[in-house]
Amino acid sequence: MDGQELMMKRVLTIAGSDSGGGAGIQADLKTFAALGVHGMTAITAVTAQNSVKVGLISFLPPDLLEAQIRLVAEDIGLDAVKIGMLGSLELAEQAAMVLKDLAPSNIVLDPVLGSSSGDSLFPLDGVSIIRGRLLPLARVVTPNLREAGILVGRPVQTPNQRRDACRALVDLGCSACVLTGGHLEGRPMDLLFDGTDFFEFDGERISRGSTHGTGCTFSAAMAAYLAKGTSLRDAVAGAKKFVATAIRRGPKLGRGAGPLHQMEKPP
Repeated sequence: MDGQELMMKRVLTIAGSDSGGGAGIQADLKTFAALGVHGMTAITAVTAQNSVKVGLISFLPPDLLEAQIRLVAEDIGLDAVKIGMLGSLELAEQAAMVLKDLAPSNIVLDPVLGSSSGDSLFPLDGVSIIRGRLLPLARVVTPNLREAGILVGRPVQTPNQRRDACRALVDLGCSACVLTGGHLEGRPMDLLFDGTDFFEFDGERISRGSTHGTGCTFSAAMAAYLAKGTSLRDAVAGAKKFVATAIRRGPKLGRGAGPLHQMEKPP
């Protein structure tokens, strides 16, 4: 094989570090490794957290975030970018500026506004930056019901509300929206709107405590699949299956929502 055939696809995650290893940068890198792409990081914040709570957050300087993104992009290259926790207005603005300049083709925006334990992870008065500067850069945005409701400014629960929210988010500039259904009552139905048509992805409710990092893992898996040239519909299906398997294999660690297990097989 020549060098071109051996080259791995390259995926950058812009997110915070989770000291418990369940979400954020740690979940993304495990997902990238399991799906066979090269993972790179631009860390926005260091958090002290576990399966129960977020205890402390320290944000990195915006110029350091920019340097992380630019240096990996100019040398290694970007086939996809996953945006997770940004944490502050300044970091969100810096990320938007750099990504607009670099213009990578596959940006997956996971609008992390809070943790699964209920802690706020982004100032709500800065949501306009996500709407106005980050959404127009994204190939796909992957909010849960609560995040979608905050972004569109109204409740998102019923089937009609969910479809209206997807349309509204695409109208803000992204190419597509996947509204994840993990917070729905009953079966977790994900809804994809590709700008023209809607597609539903049914799933089963898995009764395990290993759910910390499901949103991070889903969006990271989406980025990995898109980097490898997978179609949008197949990327959603693959990411949903990947998360379900990771929940089932969760090692039941911690007293709260424990981490997933993203390895394809035991090491």
